[in-house]
Order: sequence, then structure tokens, then C-alpha cells
Amino acid sequence: MEIKIIPLAAKKIKLRKISRDMMYKTIKQPDQIVEGYGSRIVKQKIYNVNNKKKLLRIICETKGKDTIVVTAYLTSQIKKYWRLK
Repeated sequence: MEIKIIPLAAKKIKLRKISRDMMYKTIKQPDQIVEGYGSRIVKQKIYNVNNKKKLLRIICETKGKDTIVVTAYLTSQIKKYWRLK
């Protein structure tokens, strides 16, 4: 599987100070995968950032074996996005 990041997503990821390690860990070992809009999927993982729980959400598209990252962001609103099974 190859991970590709569109240019706009790369810019936003840098601005939001999301580390490369967090990105790849979330993509390869997400805590949860939920449906996004259209054919997109959202890979989510909870991290401890500055002693606060944050949810990293990575919005992706899958093309063959490739994962295309559309955007990514950290949020403290875990309950809003977390889906109970």
C-alpha cells in the first residue's frame, strides 16, 4: 500500500503541526474507521497531546492499493466523531 498526500492536504497537515509518525500510525493502525462523504473513509486514532486527549481524523480515498489523504486534523471533540459499535 502506498500513501499519497494531495498538495493541499500536505499544506494543512504542516500548518496543523501533525507529525508524520502520527499520520502513518493512524493510517496503518487506526482505532476506528468510519464512512465519510461519497466514497471517502475516515481513519481515526486517539492521542494524548499536551496532556489532553485529541482525535486525529484522516480523510482518505482508496484507489486500488493506494491511500490518498485528502485532509487531516486534530480535534478535542471526540464524542462528536466517535462511533459506538
